[in-house]
Order: sequence, then C-alpha cells, then structure tokens
Amino acid sequence: MGEEQIEMGDSALMEPMKTKPVLKPQPNKYERLYQPCLAEIVGTLFFVFIGCVSVIENVPEAGRLQPALVHGLAVAVLVAVMDKISGSHFNPPFTVAIYLCGGMDLMMAGLYIVCQLIGGVVGAGMAKILHLKMTCAIVNDLKTCFSSCLTLSLMCRGDISGTCLNPARAFGPAVVTGYWTYHWVYWVGPIGGGLVAAALVRIILGDDKLRIIMK
Repeated sequence: MGEEQIEMGDSALMEPMKTKPVLKPQPNKYERLYQPCLAEIVGTLFFVFIGCVSVIENVPEAGRLQPALVHGLAVAVLVAVMDKISGSHFNPPFTVAIYLCGGMDLMMAGLYIVCQLIGGVVGAGMAKILHLKMTCAIVNDLKTCFSSCLTLSLMCRGDISGTCLNPARAFGPAVVTGYWTYHWVYWVGPIGGGLVAAALVRIILGDDKLRIIMK
C-alpha cells in the first residue's frame, strides 16, 4: 500500500512537468488576405514577363522548344517560391477550378483572378518596355530552384547582355582580356536584382518574422 502511494505521488509530481503542445500563431489579416493577392500579382507578372522576353527578340527563330522550356521552368520556379503564400495559381481557370472544388471562397477567388490579370498586364508592359529600350535588367533555397532560375535567365536574356548574373564571373574574364566595356552592367544588374528580391521578401512575401511592415 505504501509503495502504491509513493508511485501515485511520483506520477502526480511528473504531471505538471509535461510540456503542452506549442500552438502555431494564427496568420494575421495581411497574411490571410493581402499577401496571397500580392503573391499572385508578382508571380503572374514574372511568368508573363519571362515568357514574353524569351521570344520577343527573335520570334521567327524561337521555334517551339525554347518557349516550352522557358514557360515550364518559370512555372516550376514560381510554384516553388510562392506555393506556401498563395498556392501558386497564376491562372484564372485554375483558380475557378479550386473554387468549384471548395478550396477557397468566392471573394478570394475573385481577388485572385483580378490580381492575376493585373500581373499579366504589368508583366507584358515590362517586356514591351525592355524590348523598346533594349535595357539589361533582369529565395527558395533549393538547388533545383536556383538552377532553374539560372537556366531561365540564360534563355531569356543571353542575346542582349550575355546573362552573366555574377559580378565575379564577369570580373575574371575582364581582367584577363582587358575588355571593360559596359562592365558596370554586370555589377549594377545582379546587385540591383538582389536588392529588389530582398525588398520583396522583407516587405511583401516574407512571413511575420521577416517582414518589417504589416506585422
């Protein structure tokens, strides 16, 4: 009897030490409403922009393989980056199908479609501006995502700037050959692109810990 009481006492002492499951913080209004819509705008924008600039310079010679590869890789990269934010729709019929299957409410589906159309218009406009002015502009940590981004960039802009994307890659050959014409482009472009990507994460696409606004 005494041993049973001791065992019961030990179990009673152990009960308060049991850790309670940690509840995940609920997403705020920005993460539930605004962030997914912004992700759809950004994702559709880049999808349309990448698709346009991949063939806008040499339409007759582009053939079928290049556009197919570019669009496929663009979808792969954008889905990997935006999936946990908006579901990576980027396509009104896909959003309608998700709504009909009960995956989202009518209001959110309507907002998604409007955002996709806005992103498509802006992306096409950016491609037109790039073509007219002949300028040179163009973080999931997965290696496949990074390599897909690199392949996309090479296929889209190699005919204009050479698509170096890495100042160190441009600096070495420039030193050896003594050719410094437009060398600044390969510093300003990648660094500027990195700053834009960081701004998107810190302001729009990041979670509550990364964002510096709308917490």
